[in-house]
Amino acid sequence: MSLQQPFHIVLVEPEIPPNTGNIARLCGATGTVLHLVGKLGFSTDDRYLKRAGLDYWSEVDIRYWDDLGALRGAFPQGRFIYTSKKAPKSYLELGFRPGDFIVFGKETKGLPEELIEANPETAVRIPIIGKVRSLNLSTSAGIVLYEALRQTGALEGA
Repeated sequence: MSLQQPFHIVLVEPEIPPNTGNIARLCGATGTVLHLVGKLGFSTDDRYLKRAGLDYWSEVDIRYWDDLGALRGAFPQGRFIYTSKKAPKSYLELGFRPGDFIVFGKETKGLPEELIEANPETAVRIPIIGKVRSLNLSTSAGIVLYEALRQTGALEGA
């Protein structure tokens, strides 16, 4: 599978090494660029990160950013999709486009509410039917990314 315009997964201040490792593996498997933003809650040498997917990092385009503003400034034409359980609409209601940046917040706090409120057209949530309050970060990234790939036809013939 190869996209002319790959998707981008953006992790803002990720805290749990296995989540980032699993997302790196997801990105390697889909040709998606991984952006790590801000202060990481671990070292990229962390043994837990390695167990979860660091050995795949040679297959992943990983970029590091001081903050989300720097990333947005580097891609002024990019469309940023913000994920939050507090977002007004489901990710299934959004029409994804190749090249979209899908942004996830840190595991304990998510993205700032003011960021979600300032971007209602591109803020999405994953519906939760049961009584749990949230999904695991790497699970969420997989759900949203594969829907984006499906919508854009990237999975056809894969």
